[in-house]
Amino acid sequence: MTIAVVGGGLAGLSAAWELRRAGADVVVLHSERHPGGVIVTERRDGFVVEGGPDGFLAAEPDIQDLARELGIGDRLVDQLAKGSTLWTGTRLEPLAEGRAAALLGIQGHAESELNRGFRSFATGMAQVVEALVAQVGPAIRAAQGVTALAPAARGWRLSVTGGSGVEAQAVILAVPAWIAARLLAALGVAAARALDEVVYYPSVTVSLAYRADQVSQRLDGTGFVAAAEAGGAVRACTYAWRKYPGRAPDGYALLRAFVGPVDGDPGAAAHAELAKILGLGGGAPLWTRAFHWPRGLPRYHGGHAERVAAVRQRLARLAPVAIAGAAFDGAGVSACVKSGREAARSILQRLGVASARG
Repeated sequence: MTIAVVGGGLAGLSAAWELRRAGADVVVLHSERHPGGVIVTERRDGFVVEGGPDGFLAAEPDIQDLARELGIGDRLVDQLAKGSTLWTGTRLEPLAEGRAAALLGIQGHAESELNRGFRSFATGMAQVVEALVAQVGPAIRAAQGVTALAPAARGWRLSVTGGSGVEAQAVILAVPAWIAARLLAALGVAAARALDEVVYYPSVTVSLAYRADQVSQRLDGTGFVAAAEAGGAVRACTYAWRKYPGRAPDGYALLRAFVGPVDGDPGAAAHAELAKILGLGGGAPLWTRAFHWPRGLPRYHGGHAERVAAVRQRLARLAPVAIAGAAFDGAGVSACVKSGREAARSILQRLGVASARG
């Protein structure tokens, strides 16, 4: 019995982990060369540089439960600083707890959850991806995207880039909304066309390393969010070396800016604005590292949950196939873990196989 997981991001890897624990034969078809999706951590010269999400809400249990199962529960770290500020265009003003998350579009969380802050991993968010790959790595086929999905005698046939195919008894689609919409609409699942209403906005994150003496002004909290009327390219900034432990060597500082469209080098643009806002001195940063996400985190329109439920209701009439990931069940990393594992359990249930939870 082979189960195909399409997509090697966090949701897909979490699904594969759940399936492997139940004894299923799994193949993960991932269009990129490296697994993890938007979770990208680079470690250089004692700095921990995040290209995508740098943590998760401490109130969310799913990624923390997974970490403990993978044997890296002791690598979870708590947020150090608390609070954030608002850049008005002329000064930094304190923000109410949880307000920064709302301004940044972090959706679907109660104020009590936001108030509990964030957690991460000691050597960056990629630590959970690396632990998953260590467990399911042999099942991962990198640079093998799925171009079509068709019914077969015993489940499904997946067409893979390069002209090859994979036969599977069941499939989990842990892919962005526009890919799921295309694959499922081709099967006659008309409701899946509505998944194209999920919007992915482009984003650029820039990490900037400094000597500690270049950051002479006292910085309160974990960072700031820029007001819409403030103008400028920097939409928000995290004081990364103050937010979580071990993000920069002693005597150094690490900032992470979220930057809008700019002409030229986003690192230079971010430094120019941050120098003004934060009173940076001592010249240019030691280095900058920009990550470009042409399609970043998804944003949902009203009625999204109902549209997803309609798709799942229709999929229940087909051979075992499930959808999972940020496109459907929440963009946070913990939500992706939960979505992937729940999709795996639903497939196992349809196949009459007990999950590892029993």
